[in-house]
Amino acid sequence: MTTNIPKMMTVREIAATGVLTETAIRRLLREGKLPAIYSGKKAFINFDLMCEMLANLKPAS
Repeated sequence: MTTNIPKMMTVREIAATGVLTETAIRRLLREGKLPAIYSGKKAFINFDLMCEMLANLKPAS
């Protein structure tokens, strides 16, 4: 049995990859558009899921 453990990253770690800025990530968290697990005030985001969500975005009309 193989278990796929998600890559959980903080806002700053994701921003360091260059995918999105810290401000954009925090805005998505505040709006509830990005699922996260919180430990105190720190948000841990599933990086693979976030990338998948971004890849499936449709252009605004």
